[in-house]
Amino acid sequence: MALTEIKVGGLGGQGVILCGMIIGRGASIYDVKHATLTQSFGPEARGSACSAQVIVSDDPVEYPYVMHPDILVVMSQEACSRFAPEMNPTGTLLYEADLVDPSEVAVPGVSCYGIPSTRIAEELKRRMVANIVMVGFFGCISNLVERDALRQSVQASVPRGTETLNLTAFDRGYDFGAKLKADALV
Repeated sequence: MALTEIKVGGLGGQGVILCGMIIGRGASIYDVKHATLTQSFGPEARGSACSAQVIVSDDPVEYPYVMHPDILVVMSQEACSRFAPEMNPTGTLLYEADLVDPSEVAVPGVSCYGIPSTRIAEELKRRMVANIVMVGFFGCISNLVERDALRQSVQASVPRGTETLNLTAFDRGYDFGAKLKADALV
């Protein structure tokens, strides 16, 4: 891996920035890689468009802005519609399957993987961990940052007292991705 550009998009309140921060922290602190994080969000705290841009590299990152994401993670249809056209034509799109229809902005050559992260979070009785489910899914599908590094990053990034819930959410997302990959081999 030379350099991988990642963009996480969604709506304010979905934990998009935290998702990007966990990926960057996992790569840079727990997986001995270099990472940068930039973020963008609307003037409202909740409900407006927001994104986190993460660059992960084996070498120091000289330019911290994502130009053409190699991996796009979207939690809302608006984010998919807005950011999918910017993707690297051989990139990977990870999307919230219950909230996003990637066929509306299909980009030829892009691999698409969906997960019902909100539904999985609701099964855990805490809808707000949908972003952590998505981090686990990202970890499995991308294989960019070691699983244990991402788990350590989740544990260090979430509020004290919620670590077990968030690690369970992470594992559910990772396991969903593993099953998706295994089913694709059949």
